[in-house]
Amino acid sequence: MSLTSQNAAHTRSSASEEVDLDELCINTIRTLSMDAVQKANSGHPGTPMALAPVAYALWQQFLRYDPKEPTWPNRDRFVLSNGHASMLLYSLIHLAGVQAKDGPALSLDDIKQFRQLDSKCPGHPEYGLTVGVETTTGPLGQGCGNSVGMAIASRWLAAHFNRPGFALFDYDVYTLCGDGDMMEGISNEAASLAGHLKLGNLCWIYDNNGITIEGHTNLTFGDDMAMRFRAYGWHVEHVKDANDIEALDKAFAGFCSRTDAPTFIIVDSHIGFGSPNRQDTAAAHGEALGAEEVRLTKRNYGWPEDAQFLVPDGVRKHFDDGIGQRGAKHRQDWQKLMTAYRAEHPKEAGDLEQMLAGKVPAGWDADLPTFAADAKGIASRDSSAKVINAFAPRYPAFVGGSADLAPSTKTRLTFEGAGDLEPGTLGGRNMHFGIREHAMGAVVNGMVLSGVRASGSTFLIFSDYMKNPIRLAALMDLPAIHVFTHDSIGLGEDGPTHQSIEQLAGLRAIPRLVTLRPGDANEVVEAWRVIVGLKHQPACLVLSRQALPTLDRSRYAPAAGVARGAYVLADAKPGKPEVILMGTGSELSLCVEAYEALAREGIAARVVSMPSWELFEEQDAAYRDSVLPTDVTARVSVEAASPIGWDRYVGRDGAKIAMNGFGGSAPAKDLFKKFGFTPDKVVAAAKQQLANSRTRT
Repeated sequence: MSLTSQNAAHTRSSASEEVDLDELCINTIRTLSMDAVQKANSGHPGTPMALAPVAYALWQQFLRYDPKEPTWPNRDRFVLSNGHASMLLYSLIHLAGVQAKDGPALSLDDIKQFRQLDSKCPGHPEYGLTVGVETTTGPLGQGCGNSVGMAIASRWLAAHFNRPGFALFDYDVYTLCGDGDMMEGISNEAASLAGHLKLGNLCWIYDNNGITIEGHTNLTFGDDMAMRFRAYGWHVEHVKDANDIEALDKAFAGFCSRTDAPTFIIVDSHIGFGSPNRQDTAAAHGEALGAEEVRLTKRNYGWPEDAQFLVPDGVRKHFDDGIGQRGAKHRQDWQKLMTAYRAEHPKEAGDLEQMLAGKVPAGWDADLPTFAADAKGIASRDSSAKVINAFAPRYPAFVGGSADLAPSTKTRLTFEGAGDLEPGTLGGRNMHFGIREHAMGAVVNGMVLSGVRASGSTFLIFSDYMKNPIRLAALMDLPAIHVFTHDSIGLGEDGPTHQSIEQLAGLRAIPRLVTLRPGDANEVVEAWRVIVGLKHQPACLVLSRQALPTLDRSRYAPAAGVARGAYVLADAKPGKPEVILMGTGSELSLCVEAYEALAREGIAARVVSMPSWELFEEQDAAYRDSVLPTDVTARVSVEAASPIGWDRYVGRDGAKIAMNGFGGSAPAKDLFKKFGFTPDKVVAAAKQQLANSRTRT
């Protein structure tokens, strides 16, 4: 915590004109929010009306943020976890004068286009679309999880780059959240982790308005929030009136004075504040107030009743005199510090700038292993362990972790100096998320948003707990990484509760997500080469528990084909293939065995390895057709998962050897035999396909 932050809560002027100007700014936030929702006839006006004083006090007096340079690295982060209150954030961005590269981040005209097609003001804040939005929020609790990742990243960056006299990183993270965030399980997971890590740079501000969509929270929610967060190890403050600026200042100053634990500020508010007929009702939550109610509310504020999108004279200047001037000073001081740091610590400065630019160090892959042919082989989780421990020492931005499963996912970084990220040593390279998969996904997103290339891991079946943060990473174009092991019925005796069936199809359905299921150890190497190189896409690496044969690359095509998503692994000799066998992961070797058996019978087959559908679909049509010629209609796909999606590649009449049930509890070899994943079954399917295609022609 910097001294400037500690001193930010200066004594407010008692002059009536200063107090009136504060109120004018607060009411401008409220009325802009009301007007935008009313014009769109869609949105959530009540929370911005209630929390305008809270957000104003924070931005104007405490947030170390320069609107003219909104991405400088040591800025405080402001996260609106209750993203339905997006007009609160949009109003702040506009009034504070946040700048994009080509002008104001949000003009008044942009605000007037709230929730309209191609607007910079969508219904919920979207990172990358609107400058000033630190993360995409909307699914409740996600912003809370992101904020924990951001706070961890601040401490991690400090541990790696701060030097005596050079406090480059000490930023704080503020998060507005509501009852919905607190009810969702992810916030409990995230809060527990933050308390355990003693993240004194994290402040959640809880809007205690007692209202949800269905009515009063006493219908469903009776938690004692103060007791709950004290049990998590947080400091708790209570502001009994959201309009009490002095009490808010005191609570924020209390947070700024502490470094030993996160802070939870409970703020009692009135949803739809000032609305004579909607205040403290569910109707103020998720619908426009109505033109007449807007006029009546403005009358209560002492506002011109018929004025729309009014920003009175002096409001923008007041913001500039507050957050504008103060934020510029913080940023300029940091830039001077960074200039001196470059002179005294040039290597560290270079590493930092490379990391924040999202660049991968030259030579990061110099030590990647090559695996010799081996019929017995190695589990892809084990080959992955060798790969990450080969490149991670050369890629210092990479931080790995697991949801209490590192001994099983094999994701622990074991090289000298890797260390553990835990209380007191927040610079470690090994994260321990605990059994908190949902929070893990959101925390990883928050860390990646802050410049750390974070990775989480668990069993593939538990990706279901994480679907929301994985989806949001794709929506934000974040290169987050998740390693999922125990990828099929091949995990064996743990049975169908742990055996993934539909998870691959679900991940493949997420736009912009890259899912890779490598078929042997050398494909694992190439999969990691792809993943590390991604700049704007998240990746899921899907790995086996059981050993996979390491293919003889002197007989079969190089694994470098993984970069194109699918490639011809083995081909007909000579001439073109009569039948195509397609496989991923542990089933790829079944296709190879079937290919050899068919060749002995004089049947020309082709084996196509398809570790990533998404990468394959990015290739041009000529390449895709060269791998899967349209005139070869006899096709078989082999994957121990749901058949959904394989029609795209095998065609309407193709064969799909897949899972149509939930598996069973038995040794893997018995399960594969029971469910038809054997070379004989693949050969039989190929012959049937050939017979069918000859009949059709």
